[in-house]
Amino acid sequence: MARPVDVLAPARLGADFRKLLGAALLTNLGDGMAIAAGPLLVASQTRDPMLVALAVILQRIPWLLVGLYAGVLADRVDRRAILVSANLARVAVLAVLAVAVTTERADIVVVLASLFALGLAETFEDVTAATVTPMLVAAADLGVANARLQSAFITANQLAGPPLGAFLFAAGHFLPFAGQAVLVAFGAVLVSRIRRSTVPADPTADSNGSPRRSIRRDVTDGVRWLWRNPPVRTLALTIVTFNVTFGAAWSVLVLYADDRLGLGEVGYGLLTTTSAIGGLCGTAMYSRLERRFALATIMRAGLVIETLTHLALALITRGELAMAVMFVFGAHAFIWSTTSSTVRQRAVPTAFQGRVGSVYLLGVVGGMVVGGAIGGLIARQTGITGPFWFGFVGSALILVAIWRELAHIAHSGAPPEAPPATDPAPTSAPTSIESPDGDR
Repeated sequence: MARPVDVLAPARLGADFRKLLGAALLTNLGDGMAIAAGPLLVASQTRDPMLVALAVILQRIPWLLVGLYAGVLADRVDRRAILVSANLARVAVLAVLAVAVTTERADIVVVLASLFALGLAETFEDVTAATVTPMLVAAADLGVANARLQSAFITANQLAGPPLGAFLFAAGHFLPFAGQAVLVAFGAVLVSRIRRSTVPADPTADSNGSPRRSIRRDVTDGVRWLWRNPPVRTLALTIVTFNVTFGAAWSVLVLYADDRLGLGEVGYGLLTTTSAIGGLCGTAMYSRLERRFALATIMRAGLVIETLTHLALALITRGELAMAVMFVFGAHAFIWSTTSSTVRQRAVPTAFQGRVGSVYLLGVVGGMVVGGAIGGLIARQTGITGPFWFGFVGSALILVAIWRELAHIAHSGAPPEAPPATDPAPTSAPTSIESPDGDR
């Protein structure tokens, strides 16, 4: 009979991957607690929709400041060291915030400053984390490894974390932040014990190991590669525009749950949990959907669901109906995430994953920042449902505009190797990417 650890992470994935998976479980549980506790802490300091939205924006602004540099760094230095350093920085910020909350010195300025600092550390962590798994696991096992990491994210970050964070916040406002600090610290310890080298081969280095090209040149290559690859470019443009409408609505979700639905603190956490349950169901059926439908069809259907989600939440006044909508939205969100990750991982050369990934994620976060600002202003002027109406109308217009462009997503093939270091402009990959094999 197989041991539970062998079921969670088969032995062929290696001891180092098990450490990475364990760290992902711990840090995602802490981050999930913050998903609920962070907005609740802000809401306890102010009921101004613009300040509540600003809390979301400040966690995203670091992407605009250092996101591209984080991608270059992930392609040049020890990725394990980046992850450990970023997590230890988060522990320090969380410890200070927990003490400030305990001593009742955490006014809105302290809270917003802490969220900005956490966002800064998370920028380096998020960019780098996506590049480590291929260095620890054989190519044939990447599907299984990524499925395990995705399951860890959904279970800890989306399912267990938010209601636990809301419960702890109700028991004592400092508890979820102190708990997150402990979990992130243990995660850093596990990552530090990874033995396999996570130092990337820098394609820009000369025979002495010194970089031949500037950071600006590396960033330019990442941007140019993304723009010249039709599937990845289409994904980036789609997610940027839809994140504007999504960010507008979700930036005031904590106020919507309380003021519109009357769910209270724990009920807000249950909204995100319901979405995660939908995500588990969506990823479970993904392989069957992908066998029956083209990737473009899957994505078009998902974006229709997202558009209608905004409309439904704008009209709903009952908590149970909102949870049903969030369940369907969660299924779409994780199906979309699975498809987009597959496209990017199979298209982008290994030596460019940090840079291209940072460009893509910068667009993702940029859309959220713009959307959050718009949502806060609309809610202040028109009421708490205003951002959801904006999300519905905006998403519908964008969907009409990009409908034909989504055909770029239907393709099959293999990822190219990195272009030579002397190539002034990386050429685009073939416009075909093979479908994922699934968790086998």
